[in-house]
Amino acid sequence: MPIVNIKVTREGSSPGQSVVTAEQKAALIKGASQLLLDVLNKPLESTFVVIDEVELENWGWGGLPVPEYRKQLQAK
Repeated sequence: MPIVNIKVTREGSSPGQSVVTAEQKAALIKGASQLLLDVLNKPLESTFVVIDEVELENWGWGGLPVPEYRKQLQAK
């Protein structure tokens, strides 16, 4: 039973507000499930897809919190 975990930042949304619409989530689930069927021959009904929306403050990039990393990029 494959499990696919998709993480997206909630950047650009208000607290408690989803940045990914229900239609987009459905498309991600369908696409990820189809990919595992096509590549690994895993049946659609055995594939689980989890979508996590993560606050930007909980992401790191280049060894730094994302906002700090972006500040350094802008300063260059």
